[in-house]
Amino acid sequence: MRPPRRPIHAVSTWVRRQPPKVKAFLAVVSGMAALVLLRVIVHDHDNLFVAAEAVHSIGISVLIYKLMKEKTCAGLSLKSQELTALFLAVRLYCSFVMEYDIHTLLDLATLATTLWVMYMIRFKLRSSYMEDKDNFAWYYVVVPCVGLALLIHPSTSHHIVNRIAWAFCVYLEAVSVLPQLRVMQNTKIVEPFTAHYVFALGVARFLSCAHWVLQVLDSRGHLLVALGYGLWPSMVLISEIVQTFILADFCYYYVKSVFGGQLVLRLPSGVV
Repeated sequence: MRPPRRPIHAVSTWVRRQPPKVKAFLAVVSGMAALVLLRVIVHDHDNLFVAAEAVHSIGISVLIYKLMKEKTCAGLSLKSQELTALFLAVRLYCSFVMEYDIHTLLDLATLATTLWVMYMIRFKLRSSYMEDKDNFAWYYVVVPCVGLALLIHPSTSHHIVNRIAWAFCVYLEAVSVLPQLRVMQNTKIVEPFTAHYVFALGVARFLSCAHWVLQVLDSRGHLLVALGYGLWPSMVLISEIVQTFILADFCYYYVKSVFGGQLVLRLPSGVV
C-alpha cells in the first residue's frame, strides 16, 4: 500500500503539470494574496523596507558562516558579488550627495561585507571557486543598465550625473543576482548554505517590492508623482517587480525542497 502523499507534494505536482499560462496566473494570484495579507497585518509599511534589509543581512550572515566554517566558496558567483558591490557603491555615492539617512549606514555595512566575501572568493578560497560555472558575462547587464539610465532617470533638481547614477543602481540591483542564478543553473545542485542565501535575497526583494507597491496604493498614486515625471516613476516600480520575479522560480523549488526534507536542493532543467 502506497503511503499518502504530503499536501505540499500533491500541490507541487499539480502546479508542475499546469501549462505556463496557468503557472503565471497562479504566481500573480499568489503575489496579490501575499500583498493583501501584508497590508492587513503590517500597519506601517515602512517596516517592510526595514524587514527587507534585515532579511538581506541574515542572508549575508549565512554566506559568511559558510565561507568561515566550511572553507569553501563552491556554488557562489563572484560576478554576482561584484555587481552587488558596484550598485551598492553607486547607491552610497548617491546617498551622500542626495539624501543621507539611516539606509546609508545599512548600505555601507552591506558593502563592507560584500567586499569581504569577494576577497575570500578571489584569494583565500580561490581553489574551490567554480570559475568555469560562473560564466555570465557582466556586460550583458551593466551595459543595458547604463543605456537605460541615460535614457530614463529621475527628474529631480539634482545634477544630471547624480540622477543617472541613481537610476543605474536601481536597474543594476534588479538584475545583479543573474550570475548567481547562472551558476546554479550550470551545477543543478545547490548546497544548503547557498540555497539559504539566495532564498533570503528572494524574500528581501519581495518585501522591498511589497513596500513600494503598498506605498503607491496607500498614496493613491501620489508617490509616483513625487518621484518625478515621465517614465522614471514607473521604471522604479517595474524594477522592484522584476527583481522579485527573477527569484520567484528558485524560491518555489526551495520551499518545496524544505518541506520535502531535502538538505540539498536539486533544480530541474529550465529552472532559473
